[in-house]
Amino acid sequence: MDLLFFLILFPFIAAIVLLIIKSDNVRGAVVGVSALLIAAVSVWLLAAYATSGTVFFPVSPEPMGEMMFLIGMGIALFILYMGVRYKNYIAIALTIIQSALMVYFEFGISHGVVPENNFFVDQFTIIMALIIGVIGSLICVYAVSYMKDFHKHHPELKDRRRTFFFIMFIFLTAMFGLVFANNLAWLFFFWEITTLSSFLLIGYTQTDEAMKNSFLALNMNLLGGLAFAGALIWLASTGGGMELDKLIATGGIIALVPAVLISFAGITKSAQFPFSSWLVGAMIAPTPVSALLHSSTMVKAGVYVMVRFAPVLQGTTPGYMIALVGGFTFLLASAIAISQSNAKKVLAYSTIANLGLIVACAGIGTYEAIWAAILLIVFHAVSKSLLFLCVGTVEHQIGSRDIEDMNGLITRMPKVAVMMLIGMAGMFLAPFGMLISKWAAIRAFIDAPYGVIFVVILAFGSALTVFFWAKWMGRLISVPPPAEDAERRVSPTEWLVLSFLAGLMVLTTVLFPLISSYLVEPWLLTIYGHVTLLAQENVVIMLIMLFLLMVLPISMLYYRKDHRQVKPYMGGMTTTSRMHFTGSIGIDREVTLGNYYLESYFGEQKMSKIGIPLCVVLLAIMFAGVAVAGLMH
Repeated sequence: MDLLFFLILFPFIAAIVLLIIKSDNVRGAVVGVSALLIAAVSVWLLAAYATSGTVFFPVSPEPMGEMMFLIGMGIALFILYMGVRYKNYIAIALTIIQSALMVYFEFGISHGVVPENNFFVDQFTIIMALIIGVIGSLICVYAVSYMKDFHKHHPELKDRRRTFFFIMFIFLTAMFGLVFANNLAWLFFFWEITTLSSFLLIGYTQTDEAMKNSFLALNMNLLGGLAFAGALIWLASTGGGMELDKLIATGGIIALVPAVLISFAGITKSAQFPFSSWLVGAMIAPTPVSALLHSSTMVKAGVYVMVRFAPVLQGTTPGYMIALVGGFTFLLASAIAISQSNAKKVLAYSTIANLGLIVACAGIGTYEAIWAAILLIVFHAVSKSLLFLCVGTVEHQIGSRDIEDMNGLITRMPKVAVMMLIGMAGMFLAPFGMLISKWAAIRAFIDAPYGVIFVVILAFGSALTVFFWAKWMGRLISVPPPAEDAERRVSPTEWLVLSFLAGLMVLTTVLFPLISSYLVEPWLLTIYGHVTLLAQENVVIMLIMLFLLMVLPISMLYYRKDHRQVKPYMGGMTTTSRMHFTGSIGIDREVTLGNYYLESYFGEQKMSKIGIPLCVVLLAIMFAGVAVAGLMH
C-alpha cells in the first residue's frame, strides 16, 4: 500500500517543489532525483506484486472522496474562467453540463454506493505503472535541457518552465492514480486531471495557435468526460456498484452500458476518428509534451480503460462497432502518415494508427486480442518516446523537423540516427514486439466472428506502415556530401535519456517472453480462464532475428568520413561530389532526391472526409445498440 501512495503522492510533492524553485541547476537536480525515485519505486512495485495476482486496498472513501469532488469543482471553475477569457463557448457549455451531472451524482444518488476496495494492483496495473514511472520520468529528465534550449531558440516566448514541470509531474500523479483506482468515481477524478494537464501543456507557449489547439483537445476530452459521468450516474441509479473488478465480473447489461460509455471516453482520449485532430494539433507543444502525451500518459489512459472493459465488450454489437472504429482509424491514419513530411506529424498519425489497432483488439475482447493489445501498449510506449525525443534533439541541432532535411543524418548525427533507426525498427520489423503483436492480432481476428474484415484492414494498414517508416529510414541512412557534425552540441542529459530508451527498446524485446509469461499471461488467465502461450521455439527464432536485425544500425556507428565515396552516375556522366551533373547542352544541374508523399491519394483532408463520417456512423450504431439494451433492461 505504501508503494501505491508513494507513486501517487510523491510526484505531486515534486510538482509543488518545482513550482517554487527558480534556479535552473536546482530544478534539474530535483527533476533528476524525483525521476530516479519514481522509476525505482515502479520497479520495486514489480518485484513486490508481480506474482501476487490481484491485491485490493480498502482505503476509506471519506474524506478522500469529498476532497476529490471539491478539487473537481475547482478544475471546472478554472476551465470556465479560461473559456470565458478565450471566448470558447463550447468548453463553457460542456463544463457546465458535466459539473451539473457530477453535482447530481455526488449529492443525489451516490450516498448509497460505498465501495470497499478503492485501490488495487494486478499484473496489468504493474505494466502500466512501469510505463508511467520509467518512460514518463525519463521524458521529464530529458525536458530539463530541452526546455532550456527551447527558450534559447524562442526568446520571444515567456519562460514558464516552473509551471511546465509542475504540470508534467501532476500528469504522472494523475496517471498513477488512474491505473491504481478500482473506484470508478476516483478513476474519473484522475481522468479529468489528465484532461486539464494536457490542455495546459498543449497551450504552453500561449500563442494563438497553441491556445486554439489546446481548446480543441479540451473540448473533445470534455465530451468524453460527459460520457464517463453518464456511466457513473447509470451505475449509481441501477445499483451496479462503483468497483471496477466487480462490475467486470458482473457482466450483462448493467456492465455493458457503462463499459460502452467509458469506452467512448477512451476513444476521445486516444484520438480515434472522428476525434483524431486534437492529437495532431497537440504537436504545437514542445517535444517533451508530445512524447508524454503519445507514449506514457494521455492516450494510454484511453486504451487502458478500454482494455479493462474488453471482457464486457466481447461478442456484443457495441464491441464490434468500437473495434471497427479502431480498425478504420488504424488504416486511415497509416495512410495519412505517408503524406506527411513533418516528422512530428508522422509520429502523431502513427500513434493514432497504433492506438486504433489496440482499440480494435479491445472491441473484439477475446483473450488472444487482449494479449496482443497489452504488448502493443508496451512496445508502442518505448518506441514512440524514443522517436519523439530523437526528433526533438534533431530539430534543435539542424533547425528543422522536416524528414527531407534529415537526409544523411547518419553522417551528421550518427548516434542519434542509430537510435532513431532502432525506434523505427521497433515499430514494424521482426522480432520487435510491435510486429509480433500484430501477428497475434491477426490470429485473434481470424478466430473472431466477421474477423476477415479486421484481417484485411490490418494487412493493408500494415503495408502502409512499412511504406512510411521505410522511406524515412532511407533518408536517414543515405550518404550525402560531407556536412557539419551537428551532434557535438547535444547535452549530456539528452544523451543519457536517448541512450537509455534505445537500450530499453532492445531490452524489452529480449525480455518479451518474460513479460508475457510473468505479467500478461497470468492476468489473462485470471480474467478469461484461458491464455496465449509463446512457444519456446518461437522465442529462439525471435532472439536470432533480433541479433541479425541489430547488425545494421550498430554497424552505422562505425561509419568513417574518410571512407571512399563513389560519385553517383547520372545519364552517362558522373556527378561532382556536390551532386551536380552536366545535363543537355552542357547545362550544370543539381541532383535532388526526395521521397514520395502521394498527397493526392493519402492527404489529410481526403482521408478525413472518409474516416470522420464513417466512424461517426459506427459510433451512432454503438450508442443505438447500447440504448436498446439499456431500455430492455
